[in-house]
Amino acid sequence: MTYQHLKVPQGEKITLKNGRLHVPDHPIVPFIEGDGTGPDIWQAAVRVFDAAVEKAYKGKRRISWMEVYAGEKAFNMQLGWLPDETLQAFNDFLVGIKGPLTTPVGGGIRSLNVALRQELDLFVCLRPVRYFEGVPSPVKKPEDVDIVIFRENTEDIYAGIEWQAGSAEAQKVIHFLQQQMGIGKIPYSEATGIGIKPISRPRTERLIRAAIQYAIDHHRHSVTLVHKGNIMKFTEGAFKQWGYELAAREFREQIVTARESWILANKDDHPELGDEEIARMIDPGYAMMTPEQQAEIRQEVAATLATLLPTHGNGQWREKIMIKDAIADIALQQVLTRASEFDVIATMNLNGDYLSDALAAQVGGIGIAPGANINYQTGHAIFEATHGTAPKYANLDKVNPGSVILSGVLMLQHLGWQEAAELIVRAMEKTIGQKRVTYDFERLMDGATLLKCSEFGSALIDNMV
Repeated sequence: MTYQHLKVPQGEKITLKNGRLHVPDHPIVPFIEGDGTGPDIWQAAVRVFDAAVEKAYKGKRRISWMEVYAGEKAFNMQLGWLPDETLQAFNDFLVGIKGPLTTPVGGGIRSLNVALRQELDLFVCLRPVRYFEGVPSPVKKPEDVDIVIFRENTEDIYAGIEWQAGSAEAQKVIHFLQQQMGIGKIPYSEATGIGIKPISRPRTERLIRAAIQYAIDHHRHSVTLVHKGNIMKFTEGAFKQWGYELAAREFREQIVTARESWILANKDDHPELGDEEIARMIDPGYAMMTPEQQAEIRQEVAATLATLLPTHGNGQWREKIMIKDAIADIALQQVLTRASEFDVIATMNLNGDYLSDALAAQVGGIGIAPGANINYQTGHAIFEATHGTAPKYANLDKVNPGSVILSGVLMLQHLGWQEAAELIVRAMEKTIGQKRVTYDFERLMDGATLLKCSEFGSALIDNMV
C-alpha cells in the first residue's frame, strides 16, 4: 500500500481472522504524537514501550512505529486537521495509539477524537481505573477502586444531532414536535436549542456483549448497567432492558441477574417456601400491588426457579457474573462511598464520560488514566491519552506521561503481549512507591523526588524487573 505523506516502516500488518487478532512479531503500529504536551509524553512513552518489549522478548518481538498526522501538526503541514490518509492508516493496520489532540476553534468543527471514533466505528470506549499505591488521592480508600468502564462511543448526545436556538432548523423541529407529535407548548421555543439523543438496540447490545465477555475473560464478578432510565424511559431505560435481555439470551450459563439472585437465595435458604412467599420477600411493595401485578411477580418467581434451579440453584449462582443496574446519579455517589461494589460498568456515552473522569479523580487524576477505543467486531482499536493537550506546558518536559503509558499497557494486552504489559505495570508501581514522580504528584507527596517527564520514563525503564 502507498501513502502520499506517510512512510510505512519495515514490519507486518496485524490482521483479524475468524474474529481473532493475529499479531506478527514485528507489527506496524500507527501513532499520533499529539498536540501541546503530546510530543513530550510520546517521547517518554515510546522509550518505555520499546524497553518493555525488548526485555520481555529478548529481541524476538519489536513494534515498528509508523507516524501518522492529525491535529495541529497535520494542519501546519497543510494536510487539514484529520487527513484521510491518517484514517486510512488506522483502518489498514487495525491497532494504533495517540496522544491528546486539540479541537480547533471555530463553529462546525467537531472534536477530532470523536471524529476518529465515529469514522472507524470504535464503539467501545474502554476506561479501566485502578489505584497505584502511594498516589495522592482525595478519598479515604482509593484502593477500593478497580473498575473497568465500557462507555458506548458512537451515539447518545455525542452523535451531534442538534440545532441552535433561534435557527430556522430548530424552529422547524419544534414545529414538528408541537404540530405532528403532540408535544404541546415548549416554553421559550424561540430561544430553545434542540438536540436528539439516539440510543439503538444493536449498538447497545454490541457494547454490553463486549462488557460481559470482558468480565468472563478477565474473571470479573459483576457488570453494572448504569442508566437514567427512570426519566428517559425509551432511551436509557431501553438500554437497561436490552442489556438484561441480551445477558439472559446469550450468556445464560455464565450470568445471573441481581433479581434472579434474590429469588434463588431465598429458595436456597428456605426450600419450603412457595412462589408467593418468595415474591413477598423479593418485592417489599407486593402487598400494595394490584392482583394482576402480584400475579406477574409470582410468575417471575416460578419461571426463574423452573429455569435456573438446576444450573444456578444450591449456591451455584454465587459463582456466576452478576448483572445488575444502577441509576446514574446514584452510581456517581456510590463509586465514591462503596467503590468495591462495582467491577465492570457498561453505560452510554455521556454517563461514561462523567463516570470515567470522576473515578480517575479518586485514584490520582486523568494524568494516569488510560483509555482505548475499540471495535471488537472489526479488530480496529486506538489507544489514547485521556487528558487534554495542556498547551501551556508544551515542550517543557514536565507533565506526567502516565496516561499514554498505561494506554500502551492496554494496547500490549490487546495484542496478547502480556509479559511486556506486566513489566510496565510493575515498574509503575515501583517507581511511584519510591516517590519518584512528576510535578502533579510531587507537590502532593511528602518526601517525593521531582522528575521531568523524560526522567519519569527513564525511571520506569530502570525499574523493569
